[in-house]
Amino acid sequence: MTPIISVKDVRRSYGRGQNRFEALKGVSFDIFEGESVAIVGKSGSGKSTLMHVLALLDAPTSGTVELEGVDTRELRGRRLNKTRNKTFGFVFQQFFLTANASVLENVLLPMKIAGVGRIERRRRALAALEQLELADKAKNKAVNLSGGQKQRTVIARALVNDPRIIFADEPTGNLDSHTGAVVEDILFSLNRETGITLIVVTHDEELAARCDRRILIRDGLLVDESAAVAA
Repeated sequence: MTPIISVKDVRRSYGRGQNRFEALKGVSFDIFEGESVAIVGKSGSGKSTLMHVLALLDAPTSGTVELEGVDTRELRGRRLNKTRNKTFGFVFQQFFLTANASVLENVLLPMKIAGVGRIERRRRALAALEQLELADKAKNKAVNLSGGQKQRTVIARALVNDPRIIFADEPTGNLDSHTGAVVEDILFSLNRETGITLIVVTHDEELAARCDRRILIRDGLLVDESAAVAA
């Protein structure tokens, strides 16, 4: 069975000479389709750098990231952008919504980039908002939403291109505990019910424990890889 993502001796450094900093120091692991995987570690451990490399938002200095057996170094320009836009959905702590655009306009954005027709864009966006119980907020400006509604909007936006993988970077970091639990339930329901691979970057051990597997990064190294054990 081919992993959906295979990471082989990935290193990522920044700067040169005495100012050179190694954020990743030779990381290797596989992720299989339908898994939920937590990448955990303290601030500065390299976990966010690793997520950016996995999501093809950054390229490794050396080593390889394979996507279903294809070396992603072969992906360039338009092909890279198309692969990233179609294969991945993103849920970030900071939301990254356009504040004065409507909820519907925010959710439509990835489909505009993908070249989906106007009627189909609207149909898919409204379906995603219905799924996230936000259909009644479609015309509201994003700036007027609560934190939980913003994060559900972000999840709807992540879903509209029918991604194979969702990357969630501290998805509950800006939410209170109750709202955070609701958002977690949505993400894990999507993972279980639709088979979307879920990769969560977090320092929250309780969130990590809900995943099938936990990858611990410390000082740019993978120091532990194990099945998560829910409390």
